[in-house]
Amino acid sequence: MKKELDSFVRFLSDERGLAKNTMDSYERDIVQYLDYLQSQGIASLADTKKLQVANYLLHLKRLGRAAATQSRTIVSLRAFYQFLVRERRLDQDPTVHIETPKIEKRLPQVLTIREVEALLDAPQISAPNGMRDKAMLELLYATGIRVSELISLNVEHVRLDMGFLRCIGKGAKERIIPLGAIASEYAGRYIETMRPKLLKQSKEEEALFVNHLGTRITRQGFWKIIKRYAAETQIVKEITPHTLRHSFAAHLLENGADLRSVQEMLGHADISTTQIYAQVARGKMKEVYDKAHPERSGTRPTGNRAACLQRAGCFFCKRTVDLR
Repeated sequence: MKKELDSFVRFLSDERGLAKNTMDSYERDIVQYLDYLQSQGIASLADTKKLQVANYLLHLKRLGRAAATQSRTIVSLRAFYQFLVRERRLDQDPTVHIETPKIEKRLPQVLTIREVEALLDAPQISAPNGMRDKAMLELLYATGIRVSELISLNVEHVRLDMGFLRCIGKGAKERIIPLGAIASEYAGRYIETMRPKLLKQSKEEEALFVNHLGTRITRQGFWKIIKRYAAETQIVKEITPHTLRHSFAAHLLENGADLRSVQEMLGHADISTTQIYAQVARGKMKEVYDKAHPERSGTRPTGNRAACLQRAGCFFCKRTVDLR
């Protein structure tokens, strides 16, 4: 069975061009499944039927695995068996008609405009590391790219003169994403003044963001950076590397951006993935309405005009392009 797994992993890498993290996830799921089969005395994939697959999913459920884990496992096994059928190594796919457990969709954690502003202003830009961190945070919030995409950027990928960056996302798909004025400003200041100080002897390094050794910063390195600034700003919400990406999408939709445009910038293959941010935006709008509407809040504006409810949007537009 290991031979079939090795062939499948090569297929994912050579023909599907999947990212390493995605391939690792597929491989991990299948290795656990094959270990289970062996524990049940099954030595060949040709001996597996729908019953064995169903029993394995029941086994995962008894272990307390989340519905999302079970669903991902089914996707991995289905891709594995479909590959083997196409390669004529198996006659049938036992995952056909296997039901995927329903996953309760949780809304992503989103920062408020004030929390975003505090986080972006936390780095001390007089130091090389601080200016680098400022540029990274501003780019994340201005573009909504993934952290893996951020740390993969090379200097050549950022075109400050034209106001965009070129991003290579999942499946080696390229996206062109516009930059806001503030993100462009700090990225430019970092590249010209502080990046050379961090490079030290690594003058040939292509990475845009480098660590104290002058080499490309890692995902783990960025994780530590954002957690530190979250602690300094006393943001009580759980901060993850995806938090600014979530906030970028939700804030754009709150301020009237088109769903398709946000989908394109985020690099989502399916618009249903982007729609979850619309739910966050709708919830935020209701909260603003309940607080601000004179009939709902119990107060009426005393002047000729109510306080501007778009101040947050004005702040956001400085950091992103105006898509309205």
